[in-house]
Amino acid sequence: MQQEWTQDRDGTARAIAERFVRARRDATSLSAYPGPLPPDLDTAYRVQDHAIAQLTDKLVGWKVGLIAPALRAQYGIDRLAGPIFARNLRHANASEIVDAPVFVGGFAAVEAEFVYRLGEDAPEGKIEWSDREALALVNALHIGIEIAGSPFAGINDHGPAVTASDFGNNGGLLLGPAITSWRSRSNDALHAETFIDDKPAGTGSAANLPGGPVAALRFLLAHCARRNRPLKAGDLITTGAATGIHEIRAGQTARVEFGSDGTIRCRATEARKTAGEAAA
Repeated sequence: MQQEWTQDRDGTARAIAERFVRARRDATSLSAYPGPLPPDLDTAYRVQDHAIAQLTDKLVGWKVGLIAPALRAQYGIDRLAGPIFARNLRHANASEIVDAPVFVGGFAAVEAEFVYRLGEDAPEGKIEWSDREALALVNALHIGIEIAGSPFAGINDHGPAVTASDFGNNGGLLLGPAITSWRSRSNDALHAETFIDDKPAGTGSAANLPGGPVAALRFLLAHCARRNRPLKAGDLITTGAATGIHEIRAGQTARVEFGSDGTIRCRATEARKTAGEAAA
């Protein structure tokens, strides 16, 4: 029977965060959600904030993911966010295969991403953003692969609040080269195709993302402002799975071809216990 939230909601959120952080540090899986399921996104982000506070690793960016269309009215929003930490950022180029640690017994997937890099700090407290205002903060758009990952295999099976509570189901970012002349290109011209073990897994473009990548950026600017975490120069923002979410297991390889913009290759490896920060 599912546990219920008690009056000590902050203590419950902290306890769930501690379980997730411990599992990530120890590179172990969780057979069940480590506490009562968060009833809403506000509660989920309270868990996420406690988990962020338990790490000393530098926060280098954020992932943005879509909420399933059927759940958007219930949760009142179409996207969710999770932090990306320095130890889980890896730089990639076409000449190498990058190792991507995943939790054995947990959840792992690769997602083709178009990744913004900010060149300026966002002003504190600014909630409303136009496309033009948001893009004025950006100094580059990169190709990338998000390694979606959680010690809890059912992270995506219980709705977006559960997903958001464990770092938004983020396990890392493989950052590829910057895209040339990206400001003058249409979303349709930003194309990607994903392969798992050399077999086609999905194809798409930035046009697959509702509102395009900039909609994810506008969402995140407002979201982080509300959490008193305004985005900073240098932050990296993944904008959504352009070809879909493709599950992967340790030992498998993935390749994402971004046409003339480059190719990223990775190999899923078994996550190892770490001395301090969260694994993955």
